Amino acid sequence: MPPVPILKPREVIKAFERLGWEVARRQGSHIIPTKRGSIATLSVPDHSEVARGTLRSLIARAELTIDEFLKAL
Repeated sequence: MPPVPILKPREVIKAFERLGWEVARRQGSHIIPTKRGSIATLSVPDHSEVARGTLRSLIARAELTIDEFLKAL
């Protein structure tokens, strides 16, 4: 399994958008993407960078593998 990179929130959102997620709203310092047909919503922190553990959790919540996410980058 490849290591999870440290990315900027905009890079994370772009990758999720390529995978079919759409930004539904912004709430405080978080960006909330949703996907039609999925009951999960993601909460991407809009800080200087997204921590590895947070990104790993977002990838798992989106029911993706790390490899699938990295290909979308």
